[in-house]
Amino acid sequence: MHQIEHLLKGFERFQQRYFDDAPSLFDTLRSGQQPPTLLIGCCDSRVDPALLLGCDPGDLFTVRNIGNLVPPCTGRHEGSLHGVSAAIQFAVEQLRVDRIIVMGHGGCGGIRALLAQPADAGDHPPDEGDEADYLGAWVRIAAPARRQVEQTLADASPERRQRACEQAAILVSLRNLQTFPFVRRALEAGRLTLHGWYFDLQAGALLAYSQRADAFLPLVCPLPVTAAQTESVTT
Repeated sequence: MHQIEHLLKGFERFQQRYFDDAPSLFDTLRSGQQPPTLLIGCCDSRVDPALLLGCDPGDLFTVRNIGNLVPPCTGRHEGSLHGVSAAIQFAVEQLRVDRIIVMGHGGCGGIRALLAQPADAGDHPPDEGDEADYLGAWVRIAAPARRQVEQTLADASPERRQRACEQAAILVSLRNLQTFPFVRRALEAGRLTLHGWYFDLQAGALLAYSQRADAFLPLVCPLPVTAAQTESVTT
């Protein structure tokens, strides 16, 4: 019950801030939303996009899923439901967002699950009566990232392979975004840009993919380590 009370207290703080102290924001938001940014992030409880980026309600249109993945565009007559794809279409066509950010992060459990899969995972259809592996099927969207890491970092440490795969998966999602016709049209019209960001959870830094450098470079660097912090780590 304590956890529920914590959530209710949190709503009371939100209520005080936005409906009492500064009600003008929701006076505007009641008539609709016009967020300039679609952010595709991970479900991980440690990486709430609005909290990380200091956003108010209405600033971000957010899609969160395991591994911050974007599936490729598929035929409209296929039987599966497409929640992520529908949200992207809504953001681009209805909200007409200016940018899409795919934001991955360090220590991602979805990417860890991908790296832990057998090499032939997904090659064979499940036997009748097998329990559905929703997680395994979902993270295999980023299988090209895993193959890249296996080819280029076969002898690297698990930590380095994990980080490389987390970042490569962001690029897979950016490529998959461009398979949607409505995204391509918006890009060609110059009214939409795509960005790949990476939250370095260990260092507390924010990186962005640079196509020119073909690497993730700092947008916001880690805070400097003080002498007191260094002493606390070593003692």
